[in-house]
Amino acid sequence: MVDEETRRKLREMGMGEMVGALDLQDADRTAAAMPFGERVRMMVDYAYEAKRASSVKRLMQRARLRFPAAEMGEMMYDGRGIDGVLIREAGTCQFMESAANVVIEGCTGTGKSYLACCLAKQACKRRRSARYVRLPDLLMERDEMAATERSNAKILRKYARYELLVLDEWLTEDVDDLDISFLFELVERRYATKSTVLCTQYTPAEWHGRLGGGVQADAMVDRLVHGAIRIDLGDVNVRKLLAEKR
Repeated sequence: MVDEETRRKLREMGMGEMVGALDLQDADRTAAAMPFGERVRMMVDYAYEAKRASSVKRLMQRARLRFPAAEMGEMMYDGRGIDGVLIREAGTCQFMESAANVVIEGCTGTGKSYLACCLAKQACKRRRSARYVRLPDLLMERDEMAATERSNAKILRKYARYELLVLDEWLTEDVDDLDISFLFELVERRYATKSTVLCTQYTPAEWHGRLGGGVQADAMVDRLVHGAIRIDLGDVNVRKLLAEKR
């Protein structure tokens, strides 16, 4: 049995999971008869999984998902005419390896936010940082910080660092020149280094006009759409479908 001082040292080194594994083995009479190498392997496996689960939990909390219980396996495909293969491929998060973006299009109630949360959750499970935010809330957060020194720089650093950023309700509301300049800076900082998921009721062809139609609009549309995965969820209202099934 490992003494308490050794356990204390393990905790001090941030290896509390190993202490948990030791406790489990001490409670199991059959463990004492196992070869030393096998016992070590079991402890390492336990500690690894425990640390991984803890890491995923922290990432999920920081992601602030609108639907934290969202799961790719719960997506509804029947009768919707949507590309299930494309959606499942996006769920592997391989697009993040090349810092590609995802554009989720569809009418109200088609599950854009739900799918975006699924993708963010998948990223967290792979221990990649993610964050969900509605565009109106992001702009409101910027406005609330407007009175502080270097407020824009601070909030841009905050949202530029996430490996996956979900911008929900993209361009649902009108944006002014200040908003456009802010969004341009955010898009520019993330371009070719981090992935962004955009949920929108407007096609990329309509973004240019909604972003003011100027040079910054050109740059943003090009950076966001070029090489992006585009998922069209159509016009079938999932909320209505679920209500009918109930």
